[in-house]
Amino acid sequence: MPPIIEAVDLRKTYHIGKIDVNALCGVSFTVERGEFVSIVGPSGSGKSTLFYLLGGLTRADGGRVVIDGVDFATLSDAERTRMRKSKIGFVFQKFNLLPTLDARSNIDVAIDIAGENGDRDPAYLAKIIDLLGLTKRMNHRPAELSGGEQQRVALARALVNRPAIVLADEPTGNLDSKNSEIVLGMLRHSNKELGQTVLMITHNPEAAGYGDRIIHMRDGQIVQAEQDPQWRAGH
Repeated sequence: MPPIIEAVDLRKTYHIGKIDVNALCGVSFTVERGEFVSIVGPSGSGKSTLFYLLGGLTRADGGRVVIDGVDFATLSDAERTRMRKSKIGFVFQKFNLLPTLDARSNIDVAIDIAGENGDRDPAYLAKIIDLLGLTKRMNHRPAELSGGEQQRVALARALVNRPAIVLADEPTGNLDSKNSEIVLGMLRHSNKELGQTVLMITHNPEAAGYGDRIIHMRDGQIVQAEQDPQWRAGH
């Protein structure tokens, strides 16, 4: 069975005035179905650019992104959007919740956007909400929720349609340790119990340890890939 995510010689350059910034310089790796992969690196290493390319949110200057056997470069913008709706759940550092909607409605938006790919299973949604400790917060708008609660709502929104792939960009970047543990534990649950493939971008070595495998980036390149012995021994 082919990898569910395949990056092949990915290159991306940003033009800032007269300066060219090489964000990615030939990045290649694969993610197997059911893996939890953490990508770590300092600011400016290219990891967030990689996130946007893997999610089909921007186009590479060179190389290929293949998701579940489909090369993003062969798709129209509309087809790329459909691919994201059907295959990928996104978690961002900024929660991106709609301020006029309560928590439940923010989650329902993801189901509505997915259309026929939406998962309207009340029992499944209730389980996610319970695991994230949000049962009593569903009628609250984002301004009435803590930052940790907002991120947990955002995570529920990403998981509600049972996507094959969950892409998370610094999901604990704005959270305290307690909320970080809840979010990371839920990502691990979605991976091990629901079989979802998780790729997480993070600068936090402790968060990275939740993955089965860690890929280190620096200056737009992969400098090291490893299985994490701490996870194997301690979790």
